[in-house]
Amino acid sequence: MKKNGFDGDVYILAIESSCDETAAAVVKNGRQVLSNVISSQIALHTLYGGVVPEIASRKHIEKINQVIETALEEAHMALEEMTAVAVTYGPGLVGALLVGVAEAKAIAYGAGKPLVGVHHIEGHVSANFIEHPDLEPPFVCLIVSGGHTHLVVVKDYGKFEILGRTRDDAAGEAFDKVARAVGLGYPGGPKIDKTAKEGSPEAIRFPRAKVEGAPYDFSFSGLKSAVLNYINHANMMGEQICVPDLAASFQAAVVDVLVGHTVDAAKTLGYQKVAMAGGVASNSALRAGMRAACKKAGLDLYYPSPVFCTDNAAMIGAAAYYEYINEARSGWDLNAVPNLRLGER
Repeated sequence: MKKNGFDGDVYILAIESSCDETAAAVVKNGRQVLSNVISSQIALHTLYGGVVPEIASRKHIEKINQVIETALEEAHMALEEMTAVAVTYGPGLVGALLVGVAEAKAIAYGAGKPLVGVHHIEGHVSANFIEHPDLEPPFVCLIVSGGHTHLVVVKDYGKFEILGRTRDDAAGEAFDKVARAVGLGYPGGPKIDKTAKEGSPEAIRFPRAKVEGAPYDFSFSGLKSAVLNYINHANMMGEQICVPDLAASFQAAVVDVLVGHTVDAAKTLGYQKVAMAGGVASNSALRAGMRAACKKAGLDLYYPSPVFCTDNAAMIGAAAYYEYINEARSGWDLNAVPNLRLGER
């Protein structure tokens, strides 16, 4: 097998530690996951109502060697058999990123393997390649997570044109804040999704924001404020709040904007394929809404299984493969870049 001048199969040992998951995976030729090991810290951070960066970093240090060893064992492969070592170097929590970057550099240097630094958001997009062998660029992709909301055109592997981004809160961040306000706790996204199933999305009419002059940009701070104002007003008036109705109505407002921008961009710009990526892409209402809208518009829709939507190393291995065959290599001076923008190197 020959790919862009490379003979044989390419095996990537990938490491991801950008937030509160310590993860490692072995990925073959960018699309076949041989192992995908994730050590989650959710239970720990739930005690504090959100991710505590210092605690996340310490836990990464405790778990990272074990996670990598398990990933190699489950793949039934040795480090010597890896073609390259890949790691997320941004964006994310700087302390958490540093743990993964230092580990990857040490392993790659010691084993004499090439090092490939991967953009975390590029990894989320590449998660779609794992389960969809027919998906090839170009396509429109909605990226929605706790820290990021982007609408992009994937021009080619690793090449993006940003159509729009959030002007304030990311969609996942809004989910977390609203969940905390109504007492659902952390993590907000899954809890809002579950609670909304028991409520009516039409019970409360919350605003759908549009950004003047930027049809594909997002803004969720106004929606978040509208929800908080609704809660405060109800409390002042002594009125009972139906949490399932509020969750369903808030979620519907977010989904309407995400779906509307994405489908409108694909139709207007002439793209047949639409994909979703990021933790919020596992939201059941968003999936259902996007499926219905794409079907009506005659568009092909792709999204990963939930395990590949949230932070994982398999998606980093998928992205790294295309970087590797395009001869992208990182030096031993690779460092964590917590505010790394999509398209930057």
